[in-house]
Amino acid sequence: QVQLVESGGGLVQAGGSLRLSCAASGRTFTQWTMGWFRQAPGKEREFVTAITWSDISTLYADSVKGRFTISRDKAKNTVYLQMNSLKPEDTAVYYCAARVGGASIFSYGYTYWGQGTQVTVSS
Repeated sequence: QVQLVESGGGLVQAGGSLRLSCAASGRTFTQWTMGWFRQAPGKEREFVTAITWSDISTLYADSVKGRFTISRDKAKNTVYLQMNSLKPEDTAVYYCAARVGGASIFSYGYTYWGQGTQVTVSS
């Protein structure tokens, strides 16, 4: 059973930074993609970024390009989301997700999900 556990959320002022972590367990993730999604109150869950475990190719939503960076540590089975220059509109619950195969921007393409971590950016 795959388990994803997020951490690192919190409250930050606009322009600040946070780093989220997603610790994965239960499988060998060689052929997997790990993604981050977010959901703000009253809005649908949206794609943020994804990384393929094997060749570390990445995909970003336009809204976060240049500000957010996804990375992974194979030894720790952990994926990170470094968020810089945060804006109030980045406020949301951030979810880590995993799927077998290449990157996808669609939430229905991901099989496993973490519990989410709240990120709040004050203006």
